[in-house]
Amino acid sequence: MSGSAAKPLIVQSGRTILLDVHADGADDARAAIMLFAELEKSPEHIHTYRITPVSLWNAASSGLKPADVKKALTNYSRYDLPAGIMENIVDTMARYGNIKLVKEDSDLILKCAKPEIAAELDAAKPLKKLITPKNGNFVLKMEDRGTVKWELIKLGWPVEDIAPLKEGEYLDFSLRCADAFAKSEGSEVNESVKKYKNEKKTENTQDMALTAGGKPFYLRPYQSAAVRSVVGKENDVQGYGVVVLPCGAGKTLVGMAIMAALKTNTLILTTNTAAVHQWIDELLDKSNISRENVAEYTGHSKKSAPITIATYQIITWRPSKNAEFIHFKLFRERKWGLIIYDEVHLLPAPVFRITAELQAVRRVGLTATLVREDGAESSVFCLVGPKRFDVPWKDLENLGWIAEAFCTEIRVSLPEDLKITYASAEKREKFRIAAENPAKTDIVQQLVENHGDDCILVIGQYIEQLEEIAKNLKCPLITGKTPNAKREKIYGAFKSGEIKLIVVSKVANFAIDLPDASVAIQVSGAFGSRQEEAQRLGRILRPKNRRSNFYSIVTSGTAEEEFALNRQQFLTEQGYKYSIRYWHE
Repeated sequence: MSGSAAKPLIVQSGRTILLDVHADGADDARAAIMLFAELEKSPEHIHTYRITPVSLWNAASSGLKPADVKKALTNYSRYDLPAGIMENIVDTMARYGNIKLVKEDSDLILKCAKPEIAAELDAAKPLKKLITPKNGNFVLKMEDRGTVKWELIKLGWPVEDIAPLKEGEYLDFSLRCADAFAKSEGSEVNESVKKYKNEKKTENTQDMALTAGGKPFYLRPYQSAAVRSVVGKENDVQGYGVVVLPCGAGKTLVGMAIMAALKTNTLILTTNTAAVHQWIDELLDKSNISRENVAEYTGHSKKSAPITIATYQIITWRPSKNAEFIHFKLFRERKWGLIIYDEVHLLPAPVFRITAELQAVRRVGLTATLVREDGAESSVFCLVGPKRFDVPWKDLENLGWIAEAFCTEIRVSLPEDLKITYASAEKREKFRIAAENPAKTDIVQQLVENHGDDCILVIGQYIEQLEEIAKNLKCPLITGKTPNAKREKIYGAFKSGEIKLIVVSKVANFAIDLPDASVAIQVSGAFGSRQEEAQRLGRILRPKNRRSNFYSIVTSGTAEEEFALNRQQFLTEQGYKYSIRYWHE
């Protein structure tokens, strides 16, 4: 048993897999299991993966067989596999491919491998109005393609969708750096994923190019692997799925490289107008595209071009609750060959509906975390596509691609004059009283003084609190009411080093590129949101020649401390060092 004791995996009967990152063969084991298991936690020593029906169906869709799963588990498992686990895996994977979605002439057809499966579909109430029996199969409308797939996966029947994807209108689009890799003709995707871990941050002079602004850039090894995972090989029915990369790891460049591989009209959806402008800047800086071929579709400008960038907010606007979403017309305005969902974990529910109708279009989701507080991750999987690529934050930190970060929770007491008010308040109001603790202002002041050489973001939830802090620090404040022109002027001054301190509300949680920020001070958050914590930490993860610090100021002994435990758990599960300090005046 001495030889097997050194193996890196412990497979448990509940379909969880523990990976000992210090054991021999841990990297090889990780590369093997990530093809059929989902990473859940990645702290310092033991990473946790879970085998789920969706992860097994995703593996089956990529050509993996139960024998391949068994080989990976037995090769790297420290102990014998639990009884029944392989039988369960075989049964689950066998469900994939029993229902195929194909196109015959002008009809979209569901084909069932067995009559009993067809009988189950025929009896399913959610499918009654969506599919029509025909010669032992079922016919459905093109616009119901996504909805039918979603209903079937809830019944435990993943659809093998081999109906062809539409070709969008051609667009001559390429990156200024080498992008010929995108149509992978060399090593398989899983080999590419494995190899990126062995390539530390180096200046890749062979593939180096200059941006329009004269700065050197190239595709990093893991970015190339991410693009291959989505684009696949020349004849694959692929071109859809989700790429998960930490903030600061270059998700925008991955999206652009996918565009370069597919060379087609592209619609990009993102979180806010500032993010729209950042996409435009990146496209003009790092590709051959001209300004007239890029359009902004926001509250300020509603134009369309071969590359159009829109906000989720404008797409989901309607004049009244029961009115139509009038801007959904943008999805049909051009012959799009690719839709990119930036920050796909924020995909609004109304966009699920239109995305369900767009299953024939290549679509890619980009995100730092697939965590959704509403639990709708499976909707993203079904409608945008399966997760194609995921890299633990700490892996990229260890390789030097993102900054080393230290997380500190500072706990401070509630002032005596607020304790009675807090005790008698309703639960939601308790949280706000604790979050707006006036004692936090002095702590922020001290932290800013302690980091005099750093570029600092002070982030919070409540506007009055942020106004008070900004006034005390004598620095700019950005909230939802700040005009876009003023926001971008402040962001520009921060990037140039003209100012080194800004106070921001939750509008800065997403898709804001502030590469020199090295300190974030969180004074209030959204009820322990893991999603928000990931995004706020991401503001300071761009690689730089100093470590980054993330401070979260919490009122001890209150509801805020309870919610902070959720955020703390999320960060430690990602492998970040998390310490707690008590503030004493």
